[in-house]
Amino acid sequence: MIRRFAPEDFQKIVEIEEEAFSEHNSLVYMNFYEMVGDGFLVAEMEGKVVGYVVGYRSAENEGHIFSVGVKKEYRGMGIGTELIHAICDIFIANGLKYARLEVRNSNISAQKLYRSIGFIQCWTEKKYYSDGEDGMVMKMHLHPYRLLVSKQKYLEPVSSDNKFLTTIRSPISYYR
Repeated sequence: MIRRFAPEDFQKIVEIEEEAFSEHNSLVYMNFYEMVGDGFLVAEMEGKVVGYVVGYRSAENEGHIFSVGVKKEYRGMGIGTELIHAICDIFIANGLKYARLEVRNSNISAQKLYRSIGFIQCWTEKKYYSDGEDGMVMKMHLHPYRLLVSKQKYLEPVSSDNKFLTTIRSPISYYR
């Protein structure tokens, strides 16, 4: 199940982030929650938070995927793909035409995942990461018709009293 991040998920997100990335700053995630609440989603299996994605509307009016992470033991199960589809559905619902992300040049498995979803390499940012590694910038055109065929049920109103659905359909915030 994919749902909106809640403050009680914070520690689990920090654990996933520390496991997945060599450089991390856990306070960034609470700041993102405060600024782009409906662009911060978590994947849950059997009541456990097993992954997350953070995205926001960039100054270029694109959907920017800031971070996506999945617990090691849950990788290869399609969770990362579903999280990326979920945030892209939110971007589309808010009228954005492109999604963008950055990935380490050495992270071949993530690049393969992003290409399988439809991202293409656009350019390289030299010494993008704090350890000096280059970052690959990837983009994908977002097709509005995707919402019509989307498997993301949380974007479809099921009942009017479902606060999560109402929240997730609200416009994503601008990151400032």
